[in-house]
Amino acid sequence: MSIFRGIVSHHHLLSYLFACLWLMPAVAGLAQTASAADSETLPKSGILELDQAVATALAHNAELAALQAQLDAIRAVPSQAGALPDPVLSLSVMNLPTDTFNFEQDPMTQIQVALSQSLPYPGKRKLRQKAVAYQVEASDSMLAEGNIAKIAEVRVAWWQLMQLDLALQIVGQNKDLMRGFVDIAQTKYKVGNGLQQDVLLAQLELSRLLDRELQLQGQRRGTRAELNALMNRPSDRTITMPALPHNTALPELATETTLLQKAGAGRTLIDVHRHLVEAARADLELARKDRYPDLKIGVAYGFRQSHDPIRNTGRPDLLSVMLSINLPIYSAAKQSKAVEQRVHEVSRREFMLHDTLRNVEASVSRHFANYHAARSQTVLLETAIIPQAQLTVSSMLAGYRVNEVDFLNLVSTQITLYNAQINYWESLSKAKQALAMLASAIGEDALYE
Repeated sequence: MSIFRGIVSHHHLLSYLFACLWLMPAVAGLAQTASAADSETLPKSGILELDQAVATALAHNAELAALQAQLDAIRAVPSQAGALPDPVLSLSVMNLPTDTFNFEQDPMTQIQVALSQSLPYPGKRKLRQKAVAYQVEASDSMLAEGNIAKIAEVRVAWWQLMQLDLALQIVGQNKDLMRGFVDIAQTKYKVGNGLQQDVLLAQLELSRLLDRELQLQGQRRGTRAELNALMNRPSDRTITMPALPHNTALPELATETTLLQKAGAGRTLIDVHRHLVEAARADLELARKDRYPDLKIGVAYGFRQSHDPIRNTGRPDLLSVMLSINLPIYSAAKQSKAVEQRVHEVSRREFMLHDTLRNVEASVSRHFANYHAARSQTVLLETAIIPQAQLTVSSMLAGYRVNEVDFLNLVSTQITLYNAQINYWESLSKAKQALAMLASAIGEDALYE
């Protein structure tokens, strides 16, 4: 009779657990409690949606601001590179006698004002300006590349944080269920209808859930700090995620060949190196031009103060015109070596461009493969593993109620369901992260988002 009352006393608890398992959604019905992850309160800005995180990072990220400042600075260089050297204005005293320092003693004594201007060999200024113009285009492409890369980083961090919050929610739900299992095992053991090892097993699994929760909380704090840094906010700033992601679609992609072609045509990182190759070629042409001499012209006007006794007048002032060129007589050791240096620099830039092309292709293929693998796993978990695990748990629980299933199998099946639910959100997050990285590898802000 006491055994019967013991069984009846935990019958309602079994029914409650049975209902919880049936009502537990397979995929999308998992509510998220971000505040439970690290005891946070809602931020003033409210829930952080993905688009909001991207916009905040683009507006406030310090690295992007530095790239913009670099671009603004280098835009001022082409006009400098193409400008003439500054003219030189000089004032000199010529032929002043040192015995009297009298300006009227010697007829050649004069105060001279001179103006000179250097004129680079024709084409040099244009080549300097051309080389810097390509560097400006490279910096412009680098800023665009930085924006695209930063968007991908934010998307990856956001989805990681989303997945961790959902995993914490699942762990919390399973902690409640496992506590219920502990109560059931203890009740059955007290009335002599269960084994002590069942109680110990349930407590062990509950401890494992607590350990998993601590690990997830630590990962969340690290990911939160990373996302805050991308948005240029303090690392401990509260981030409250949506209850569920608004977009869980995992679309079919274009073929890998199509995406590779798109990357080759539109990836800004490739454009950076193309512009740098052209800048190196312009520098090479400039080095070849340096073998030709530059021209320097000048004019000087000498003021004389001495008196001409024959004419009984002041001596006339003197006008001088100057023309000079530099003589590249050390060309073998200087200009030719500069040409040789620039030839190697062009080769280096071309090799870097080729290496970048190969790396971009490898990146596209890698993220393409990662996306398809994660997408396939997500579909499998959603359509097969989770529903099958739910049915198995329900069947096991029903059998356990009538002592047809042992406690170990019930707990093991529940753990399988719990792991499948966490794996679903993890694989979905990985697919979304791969999609973000694939978009960045191609050179786009977003892909099918």
